[in-house]
Amino acid sequence: MIPALFETFGDVRLFGYISFRMAMAALFAFAFALWWGRPVIAWLRAKKLGEDVSKVGSSELAAKAEAAGKKGTPTMGGSFLIAALLASVLLWARIDNVHVMLGVFLTAGLGAVGFIDDWVKLTVPGKKGIEPAEKMIGLSVVALAVLGLLAWYARMNGRDTLLSLYPPFFKQLVVPLGSAGLLGALAFVGFAWLVIVGSANAVNITDGLDGLAAGCMVIVGLSLSIFCYVTGRADWSAYLDIPHVTAASEMAVVGAAVCGACLGFLWFNAHPADVFMGDSGSLPLGGLMGWMAVVAKQELVLPLIALVFVLDLSTSWLQTSWFKHTKRKYGEGRRIFTQAPIHNGLWLKGGVFTPGARPWHEVKVVIRFWIIAALGAMGSLALLKVR
Repeated sequence: MIPALFETFGDVRLFGYISFRMAMAALFAFAFALWWGRPVIAWLRAKKLGEDVSKVGSSELAAKAEAAGKKGTPTMGGSFLIAALLASVLLWARIDNVHVMLGVFLTAGLGAVGFIDDWVKLTVPGKKGIEPAEKMIGLSVVALAVLGLLAWYARMNGRDTLLSLYPPFFKQLVVPLGSAGLLGALAFVGFAWLVIVGSANAVNITDGLDGLAAGCMVIVGLSLSIFCYVTGRADWSAYLDIPHVTAASEMAVVGAAVCGACLGFLWFNAHPADVFMGDSGSLPLGGLMGWMAVVAKQELVLPLIALVFVLDLSTSWLQTSWFKHTKRKYGEGRRIFTQAPIHNGLWLKGGVFTPGARPWHEVKVVIRFWIIAALGAMGSLALLKVR
């Protein structure tokens, strides 16, 4: 909005620089989150929309959460986080950019799904939110709508490279799905759907300890902003021999807004948390993370960029799958990890595979996971030069 206004009514070149608008988007998103956070938390507390720890997982985890004083802490804090993010994006990013436009639609859509899930969980007795199948349908409808529009735009404008995949470590290797006609476009949409929905669920699962998901998202958002900025610069992408995506740099403004909004939310979510994120924040943040990877053509590098989220998602999936398999085969379910996802195992047991170790303090788990997230982000950025 602001860049377009100055382009129309004045000649202030400063607003044309993406780096300046990135800084402004981060600062405004942070300010909006601080501004709106306190009254939203007060309203949530007044309405008694607090966390029911009996619904968070196993009885052992619920008891630990209650002992840590988490019972009754307001949740759905993601609502003001996402509002701050979108408000800043609408102010400082170019909304006529197709990547930004679809990113805003994706974030708002996934935010609505998460809000409904949180609302049902908090207001309907005995419900842990909407049914998993219903949640998956909601996530899929939003993601497929956005990806379908991207595929249509790519085909109509001759930008088939938007639908290509670029494996890391190889300079010339490209999987040109966009050039393979309708089947190629469908294959890309299916793969990108997996990236976006998987990312949404990964952040959702990681949102379990004070400051964990928000802090990791700051690191991942910064890393993806760099990828988007470099990918959108023809000179830099040519020098680094990475795919060039026209106008992808504008998504760096969105990534900066993610960092600012998450820092503002972290102000209230730091241990001991005044508010929890809930699905209304974790699902849209995860989906937007996946979308930025799709825009920057870093879908195959995303597991390294988002290392902590992948660790939590994979350990949770492995635990559930193994438990179900052994229950069918042996009549009783067996576990690989002491507790899943992995951050809960360290918080509850201290050991991932063997019980009896000294449990880690919640703050220690969170800070060490931030370190792991930073290492993954630095490793992924190193691939820019390796390629």
